[in-house]
Amino acid sequence: MSAMLLEVEQLSKSFGGIQAVQNVSFYVKKEDIVAVIGPNGAGKTTLFNMISGIVPPTSGFVRFQGAIVSGKQPHELAMLGMTRTFQNLQLFADMTVLENVMVGFHSRLKSGIVSAGFRLPRTVKEEKQAQEQAFFCLEQVGLAHLAWERAGTLPYGMQRLVEIARAAVSRPSLILLDEPMAGLNPQESKQLVDVLLMMREQGFSFLFVEHDMETVMAIADRIVVLDYGKKIAEGAPEEIARHPDVIKAYLGEEAV
Repeated sequence: MSAMLLEVEQLSKSFGGIQAVQNVSFYVKKEDIVAVIGPNGAGKTTLFNMISGIVPPTSGFVRFQGAIVSGKQPHELAMLGMTRTFQNLQLFADMTVLENVMVGFHSRLKSGIVSAGFRLPRTVKEEKQAQEQAFFCLEQVGLAHLAWERAGTLPYGMQRLVEIARAAVSRPSLILLDEPMAGLNPQESKQLVDVLLMMREQGFSFLFVEHDMETVMAIADRIVVLDYGKKIAEGAPEEIARHPDVIKAYLGEEAV
């Protein structure tokens, strides 16, 4: 049995009088691909933001690799092995594809400002290591031939793959993906699915929010379903597809 990687325990978040997330619990094991789904306004983004350190929970906690990490900042979580992508691409359009991916390696760097300024041997060595690892990740997502192109010139689907490579370059234990299929055409979606499955074979684990149900059903080991901030179901894709509460949440009272 694979080891427990992420544990979300009774996580809640309120904004003023609005309870955005209520007592949500679930887990991710090593080499799992777990999806979080739900209708618009279900609390998916808020849940993701709490797990990834963007907003603190009102109550409950997040445990990552055995340690409670609630309240830690995103850069601290990156150092511990948890990285994240966003629904809206956050690439540096004027930097090369390779440079964009190298940005994700910063959590592994040990050189300080002084050594970087004087180009000390340790800094040069780390920069070479970052470049090699970034190039390797681009090979994994099929974009090594575009390493020296400006990121802003790439089609949207390729930019999404650059973002995945950047999230993977520091070799994190868990990658959080916020609607990775958003804006992709069917061919691009299939390519990204293939990349994620290949990365899972290499030991990566994923937690993702997604609206593309075809993708979710194709790659998720388990699905967590939210509605009005509460978890209404959790299970394998085939269980979720026929769960009455899930059908009701998506299709209304008359659904069968």
